[in-house]
Order: sequence, then C-alpha cells, then structure tokens
Amino acid sequence: MPVRKIEKAPSAYDYPLLIKNLLRPPLRYFPDREIIYKNTVRYSYLTLEKRIARLAAGLERMGVRQGDTISVMEWDSHRYLECFFAIPMMGCVLHPINVRRPAESLIHTINHAESRVLLANADFIPAIESIQDRLTSLKAVILLADDDTHLETSLPVTAEYESMLAQSDGVFSFPDFDENAMAAIFYSTGAAGIPKGVCFSHRQLVLHTYGIMAGLCSYGFHPSVNAGDVYMPLTPMFHVNAWSLFYLFTLLGAKQVYPGKYDPATILKLIADEGVTFSHCDPPLVHTLINCPEIQSAGLSGWKVIVGGAPLSKSVCRTALSLGIDLCSVYGMAETGPMLTAALLKPEMLSWDIERQVEVRCRTGLPTPMVDIEVTDRTGAPLPHDGKSIGEVVLRAPWLTQGYAKDPEKSEKLWVDGWLHTGDIGFIDSEGYLQITDRTLDAIKSGGEWIDAVALEDMICQHEAVSEAAVTAIPDEKYGERPLAFVVLKEGYRGRVEEEDLRSFLIARVKEGGLSRRGVPDKIAVVDTIPTTSVGKISKKQLLKQHKSTFSLEDGP
Repeated sequence: MPVRKIEKAPSAYDYPLLIKNLLRPPLRYFPDREIIYKNTVRYSYLTLEKRIARLAAGLERMGVRQGDTISVMEWDSHRYLECFFAIPMMGCVLHPINVRRPAESLIHTINHAESRVLLANADFIPAIESIQDRLTSLKAVILLADDDTHLETSLPVTAEYESMLAQSDGVFSFPDFDENAMAAIFYSTGAAGIPKGVCFSHRQLVLHTYGIMAGLCSYGFHPSVNAGDVYMPLTPMFHVNAWSLFYLFTLLGAKQVYPGKYDPATILKLIADEGVTFSHCDPPLVHTLINCPEIQSAGLSGWKVIVGGAPLSKSVCRTALSLGIDLCSVYGMAETGPMLTAALLKPEMLSWDIERQVEVRCRTGLPTPMVDIEVTDRTGAPLPHDGKSIGEVVLRAPWLTQGYAKDPEKSEKLWVDGWLHTGDIGFIDSEGYLQITDRTLDAIKSGGEWIDAVALEDMICQHEAVSEAAVTAIPDEKYGERPLAFVVLKEGYRGRVEEEDLRSFLIARVKEGGLSRRGVPDKIAVVDTIPTTSVGKISKKQLLKQHKSTFSLEDGP
C-alpha cells in the first residue's frame, strides 16, 4: 500500500521556505536591537528592513531581474549583511567573492557564475580594473565605501551604494517563489584544480539555519547561544557564507557587530566595548588573538567561540580557556552549508577537569540535528561507532549541496550511492563524537585553505638542481597544518644549492601558477633519499617518521 498524502484545500497557502521569512521574527520580537559596523554605523532591525528594501529597489531600477547573479566583494560589514538578504529575497543569486583569490581565479569565478552586477568595496577596485577586459558578463559596478570620497576608475560604476539606497523610500514587495530557487553560489578553495561552484537554495539555507539553531540552542550543551547573545562573525563573509550563522542570529534578533577588515586590536576593542559574547573563526585567528598584547586587558571571560576550517590544537585550546574564552571545534565543508558538527560538551562533562574537557573540545564534534554521519569501509558498509573503527566520512542532511554548478561529472562523484563523500577519514566514538584523522586527498589544509601537495611537488621538481621532491602536511599550532617539503638534489648540486634558493624559486612558481602564497613551505629539507612503498609510491608517513625529531612533530592537532 502506498503512503497516504494529506488532502489540501484549493485555497490553502503552501508556505515556502524562503530567506525573507527569517527576517520576520526579529522585527516582531526585538525591532530595536542593533546592527553595528566598526565604530561608525549603528542602526536597528527596523532600519535593517528598510535598507534591505532600498537595496532591492535600487538593483531593480538598474534592470536586475530574477535569476541574475550579483557578486559582492566586500569586507565584513552591515552592507554585506544587507546583500545576503536583499539579493536572494529578490529571486536573484548572491555570489560572495573570495577577496584572497589570485587574478586568474577571480576571472574564472566571476565568469563561471555569470555575474551581471558587482558590488565592490573601494579597496578592491584596482584588482577588478586589472581584469575587467576578461570579464564576459559583468555590466555594472556599485561602489561600496565608508566615506564619500570620489574614486576615479575605468570600471562601469553605475552607482555608489549609499546614494543608491537614498533614492528609495524603503518599501519593496519581495515575491514568493519556489523554495528550491538558487539563493547563493560560492566557489570552494578546492583541494586541487579549478574552484568548484557550490550552490544552495532558499530551502537549504533556511533548513540549515533551523538545524544549527536546534544544535546550538536547544539541548543544554555547552557552549550554547540564545537571543541575548551579541554576535560578531570572525569568519570572512565571503568564506562559505560566513558559515551562514548571520542568518541564525538575525532570526534570533540578536545584536550583531561587524568589524570590517580584520585587525586584532580592533576586534578585541569591539568585543569589550560592545559586549560580544559569540563568534566563529579559524585557528590562525584564535592563535593571533591569544598572542595579541592587548588580550590581557581585554576581559574576554565568557566569550564563546566555535573554531573551524582546520583542526584546533590542544595547546591553543588550553591557552584560550585559561584566558576565559569558551571555545570548541566545529566541522563542515563548502558543500555542506557548512556546519555539520560541533564539539559541544554534554551537561555531565562540565564537571570534568580541563584536560579531559580539552580532549572533547578539540574533537570534530557531535552531528547537528538532521545530519546523518557514517564512517564506511571500502565497500561502503557502515563501521561501528566504537572510537577505533576508521573509514571514510559520508553524509546526508537536507541542506547539503546537490551538486556543483555546470559540472555533472564532479557532482556525481561527490554523491556516490546517495551519500555525500567528504574525502575525510575518521571514526565515531560511543558518545557520538566524530573525529577526523586523515584525508583521502593528497592535500594540505592550512588555515582553512587547501594546498595541493602534488602541484607543489611538480613545481619544486622544475628546479634544475632537484631530482625528487615530496610535500606533506605537518601539524602547526596557528594554521592547523603547514606544508613541509623534502628534496633530493641531483649529483653535483649538493652544497651549491641552499634551502633559500629553492624557496625563492618556489615563491616565483607559486605566483605564476595562481596558487596561494600560503602554499610555500616554511621549511624545505634536503635529504639523501625519499622512501617509497612496495608499489613505488612515495611513503610520506615513513618520511615524517624518519625526521620526526627534526621537526618537532609530537604535538599535533
């Protein structure tokens, strides 16, 4: 017998899961709570609603229509928050641009997304000018600036943001449409190769918001959040939608603080002045902040921080806890919305000693409600949750991307057998906590950015003195992982070629190849041989084992 469906009245309203509906609760519950940008802008949720409407009206006057892609290149600001609502609420697609990308990557992502309009901070205008002749779909640029300084540019600047908003009365009728409409596209940093377009619908982003609200607000785990928290994102808003957490804190009606371009002293001052109680960031920023001289007088007791993008080291965790920062790890991917797990403490764990808590806080974490996580063997069979059975991490959740834009082959590879394959290796313990232990990809994740080890090896081997090269990851307190390179020199070059010669050569090749500057290893070790496995592959585990004491690898994440 088939399932029975409910009877639907012809006039019944089929309530769509649209981003615009996340904006209604704060206007009802906390309309006077503030949105703050640095120390220069401060306004209420009522004003936020009007500014979102004015932005939509301004874009519509420019000829923007449903389905158009609008790119944004901006520091963390109130303007970015307005874009994350207004653009998808119109039925358009928001494309947050990673401002750290090299020129070739910018060209690819803007063209691939078919961006029609670009909202660009004045700081990024020179970068766009240098590539404008290669942008195939861009028709207009809107200038974002903190002041009214006139900017000379060859770009087709159609409007200045605040002037455009001033031309509207703050009223705009945002339509209903299919909840499966695309709301956002952004581009993964990628473990290797060309960045992939990751797409999310309104339905997925709304469900992600409610899923993480359940996980962070409902179970009495620690740390938790609520509408009384003061939120400041410290994950760039272009990076995986700032984990989409601004949607949660808007839904809650929390006070929100946006710091602009990241500066440690400014961040610490804002935390103190505005009473910030919750943030999210990557391990390098935590490392920078806890080593900032101003931190001793900042008064950070009670500041809750979730840390993702790279493993959280136990030493950083201990130091942060000693300063009163209440932090834990979270895990996700560009393809997952992103949040999947959080290493929250169950109530009974709060009485544990600090060392035992650190073990849990640095785990990959407990799955968020409505996230199914399994570790599987080579046949795809689930493994026991016993804390020792290691396999590939696979996922199901209602907000995972359904595929990459214009790339059906990679999309199908991502979703083998109906499970999203992370490329990560790990185990699940008896308490339900996931722990990532390794990666199936030959790549390094440093401070949240992927570095292609194979590409670096190829570049090093282009040096005339290098016979063989191997690049692997080593634990790093600040970045989670850093690349370490080993080279064997050709006969006759030992003593003639120094480490700095190889580094200078690699820096130039990395720049030419469009890879992240972070990919240049801090250390290039000259060795006699590089060990191989029985089938002739480089044995990086053996290589690290041989040189473990040389590079102090004992305290890894």
